Amino acid sequence: MSRRSGLERSPRRERGVALLVAILLVALATVIAASLAYHNAMTARRTIGAFDYDQALLVTEGTEAFAAYGLQQTFRAQPSLIDPQQPWAQPIGPISVSPGVTLEASLEDLQGRFNLNSVVGSDGSTVNTQQLQAFRELLTLVGLRPQWADDWVNWIDKSPTPAVADAPAASAYLEMDPPYHTPNLPVTSASELLALPNFGRARFERIAPYVTALPVGTALNTCTASPQVLDAYLGHVQFSADPRQFARDRASASGGCFPTLSEMETAMQNTLPSTPTGGNPNGTPPQSNAQQLFAEKSQWFRLTSVVRADGTEFVFYSVLYADSDGTVRTVLRSDTPN
Repeated sequence: MSRRSGLERSPRRERGVALLVAILLVALATVIAASLAYHNAMTARRTIGAFDYDQALLVTEGTEAFAAYGLQQTFRAQPSLIDPQQPWAQPIGPISVSPGVTLEASLEDLQGRFNLNSVVGSDGSTVNTQQLQAFRELLTLVGLRPQWADDWVNWIDKSPTPAVADAPAASAYLEMDPPYHTPNLPVTSASELLALPNFGRARFERIAPYVTALPVGTALNTCTASPQVLDAYLGHVQFSADPRQFARDRASASGGCFPTLSEMETAMQNTLPSTPTGGNPNGTPPQSNAQQLFAEKSQWFRLTSVVRADGTEFVFYSVLYADSDGTVRTVLRSDTPN
């Protein structure tokens, strides 16, 4: 009797094993099919992304050419003046470039910002005390310690020893984790400030709107400079005391420029030694050599291009340089602003 029962159960066991094998095969096929579908979808997505990026880059290159043409027209019309009332300063867009692709673009005069490379002379080792003092004042105006300016001098000057007292020596950076060298030469990006010990992103965000990295000796354009940068050279709060009034004065300037070079020179001559913002040594007013520090024209501009393609946004930042003859070319393109 028991032998007959064993024979009857054997086919059942076989059917159970077969069912289990079938389930495993279906599961394995499902996993393989899902994996293939995922990889195919990701490949298609990467292809679309690469196509959209290339399309956005081509639109940006066209925008650069358009911006260069606009600047050339401005230089021909007013070769000795660049001010925010001119057509180049007006933003464009959003406009439709092609089906599914839109563009927004704007130009900024980089010579309206404080040049970080200006704190050291053209020889790379002599400290420009007036520019250093202006940087200290600017840091103070945005709520940062003026001593960061001293650390910055040591970052870009050629000397391995601190050019300014109490600034960290170049060897101090080799003791950090990870260690790194100071460049000891002019920089091409304001984001190099983040390399200073403990400077950090929060401090950089405060100062970033007011600084740039341009060749040594590039003059500040008073017509486009922010009131904070202008006040940094004065050593006290004047233009930034009432930002709305400053904006009205600039918008209503008869010649398109406010303050003019002569107005800035007068403001520097009238600077009182009793009203420094925190960095003017011994309370002495800055020297009035406005002709060397300032200008009313510019050669360096930054183009911001925002391209939206099929729901994806691409932002490019292009640095444009205008030669003395008015020829404009792109010298740098990046996906970060600083």
